Amino acid sequence: MPKFAANLSTMFNELPFLERFDAAAAAGFQAVEFLFPYDYPAEVIKARLQHNQLQLVLFNTAPGNVTAGEWGVAAIPGREEQARRDIDHALEYAVALNCPQVHVMAATLPQGADREAYCQTFIANMRYAAERFAPHKIRLLIEALNPTTKPHYLYASQYQTLEMVKRIDRDNVFTQLDLFHAQLVDGNLSHLIRQYAGCYQHVQIASAPDRHEPDEGEINYPWLFQLLDEVGYSGWVGCEYFPRGATVDGLGWFADWRSLK
Repeated sequence: MPKFAANLSTMFNELPFLERFDAAAAAGFQAVEFLFPYDYPAEVIKARLQHNQLQLVLFNTAPGNVTAGEWGVAAIPGREEQARRDIDHALEYAVALNCPQVHVMAATLPQGADREAYCQTFIANMRYAAERFAPHKIRLLIEALNPTTKPHYLYASQYQTLEMVKRIDRDNVFTQLDLFHAQLVDGNLSHLIRQYAGCYQHVQIASAPDRHEPDEGEINYPWLFQLLDEVGYSGWVGCEYFPRGATVDGLGWFADWRSLK
């Protein structure tokens, strides 16, 4: 059966960030993920993980200047020095927190930008990251983001990220299959899960089109969870959704799966 990780950047937002670890554990989660750890020393986050016997399974490299519309800098030509500092900083946290994988954020493209120049920059920076992370046995992930949620991101389709992984051509680089984004752009989720098993090393979920709990909307998640089992997916399923109300009130879907353990 799937293993679920609470996303502490989108769930339990009724609480300050460091208190969300306690809440996730109390709700029955054994793992967590979040967007960024960098506002807190690694030892502070490590203490919260250890206190609650939680595994950290994913976080991102730094996003750049979000107020200026950035969402990652690793693909921006001329920003290679900053991108590699961010990669090295993420590696320090991943090692300290025993996190098995990190999502490297690419970039949004300004209007009229040369997409291929951004791709080439990203490939070079990802190869640098792959070399830095490989001795620590930590995987690197890239993720497609739908254009409604994140306009002008370097890639919107799962097929673009699959092609990008081929171009990067490093053994520790994989895709991150967010089924919410994939449904809004590509559809045919069962094909993606079956055909590309082994290419993705992390799965994330949310309802579509509203990005709430996975018990509403147009995606039949119980069926997809069974399919993930059938194809032999053994990684974590990150719950990157925005609760309709109080987080705990919307965890009825999770109680059904937790009771099967």
